[in-house]
Amino acid sequence: MSDIPISAGGVIATDDAKTESGSERLASIARGEAVMTETHAELATEEHVLDITDFNLFYGDSQALYDINMSVPRGKVTALIGPSGCGKSTLLRSVNRLNDLIDIVRIKGDMKLNNDSIYDPGVDVIELRKRMGMVFQKSNPFPMSVYENVIYSLRIDGVRNKSILDDVVERSLRGAAIWDEVKDRLNDSALGLSGGQQQRLCIARAIAAEPEVLLMDEPCSALDPIATGRIEDLITELSGEYTILIVTHNMQQASRASDFCAFMYLGRLIEYGSTREMFEKPHLKETEDYVTGRFG
Repeated sequence: MSDIPISAGGVIATDDAKTESGSERLASIARGEAVMTETHAELATEEHVLDITDFNLFYGDSQALYDINMSVPRGKVTALIGPSGCGKSTLLRSVNRLNDLIDIVRIKGDMKLNNDSIYDPGVDVIELRKRMGMVFQKSNPFPMSVYENVIYSLRIDGVRNKSILDDVVERSLRGAAIWDEVKDRLNDSALGLSGGQQQRLCIARAIAAEPEVLLMDEPCSALDPIATGRIEDLITELSGEYTILIVTHNMQQASRASDFCAFMYLGRLIEYGSTREMFEKPHLKETEDYVTGRFG
């Protein structure tokens, strides 16, 4: 991951795939026509933790996701980018089946977490969600102590050994880069922390159970620039140990904090590749136009 400069003239358009007009492709998508995802070759060399295959999602008669095919590399940060309403959060929430809570949702296709089907009819959804951590746009600490927030999932599983719980609390808070700020406040209410501290506490809670994948839905959207910088630094520190799939509307954040980017538009995955190539030399004109701010 690196801080990649973004400027209107800083993207080199040399690929043959750019010969098709971006406006023509976007118009085709708007008409509901299928387009092929431009997936960069380097993704085939990665080990994958999450595989999404022919995934479609419907809200009643309205389709929100169209034939999504992508594999998320293990131990890396993958950012879902695209204009508002393109399906980023819908796709993210499909990974831990949060969309199941909406009665009119139905899906076609499948996702696999470490080769285990997420949507098989026999899947225990509660057990599935224990394998993932989730961080939302707005911090949502529980109205209890800092300590109890971190170990909440372990309490649910019946862990009572204080030594184990103490170790998990310190490890998770250190992992979320907030231990030094709260180590003397473990018994205080989490609601007394600042917004940025609350979000890092939520990350600590998410990693306490050592998830196979960490899902983040615009985790910095409600934070000031200083708190945002701390969360971005934390994401960088967590990568390698954790596989992170993050939704962000902030192109600078995507360029700084991710290894791979997946550009979505109107429910379709348009281009998917390394962050550096997506920002410096994308294969498609539409991707270039989006990351340089020409539309979206």
